[in-house]
Amino acid sequence: MSTNRLHVAAHGHIARVTLTRPPLNVIDFEMMDELHDALRDLEQHKEISVVIIRGDGNHFSAGVDVAVHTPELVPTMLQKFHGVILALTRLRKITIAEVRGACLGGGAELAMVCDMCFTTQDAKWGFPEITLGCYPPVACTALAALVGQKRAADLIFTGRTFTGDVAAEWGLANEAATADRMDQTIESRVGALTKLSSAALAHAKKAFYAWDSMHLDKGLARAEKTYTEELMKTEDAQEGIQAWMEKRKPEWKGR
Repeated sequence: MSTNRLHVAAHGHIARVTLTRPPLNVIDFEMMDELHDALRDLEQHKEISVVIIRGDGNHFSAGVDVAVHTPELVPTMLQKFHGVILALTRLRKITIAEVRGACLGGGAELAMVCDMCFTTQDAKWGFPEITLGCYPPVACTALAALVGQKRAADLIFTGRTFTGDVAAEWGLANEAATADRMDQTIESRVGALTKLSSAALAHAKKAFYAWDSMHLDKGLARAEKTYTEELMKTEDAQEGIQAWMEKRKPEWKGR
């Protein structure tokens, strides 16, 4: 099945969801809606036990479209994107992110909430929202649980980029492989999963995230509230987005 922003292919116990907005597979409202619908549809197929999410071409995703980070569009952006994140975490399938090239911002958040993640060694990861005068709500809520509080603070507060090797070393990915070995690396793990009971995997996943799911729901709600009611009312948040749109350096005022 192909839509404007996705290609979904299922074969046996495996479904592959490909983001198709090259070159960087930037996530816009249309892709968010299509992703949400695709996950809902895949949930109905009991024979599918593994869902692989990947990007078309050379990149996973450079993140959510900066153009929708304006004060008037932010509430819709957060509602739609966090709806995708929650649908992904609640999906009764094992989800695997296949990361190549750019994996930034909302793209990195999408990858980090998958049950497993495999990345090329030279992939470019990062949560650069702070450089736009914003912050990544999903990462603020869940990143520390994956990499530890100090490392999460480093990545969120500096917005710096890092390689797939570092992502694997810090716990954002299960393994970093060379580009020519990525398919083999993922297939070996998928092969093991598809030999197991899809019902058992679904219940194991539900139990595995029993505590984290409560934390994620409440944490995202609080992060959204701060984002819309406080952050977006600052001059710096609006300046950061405007500067990016105008391809110039932002002039921060600290308010």
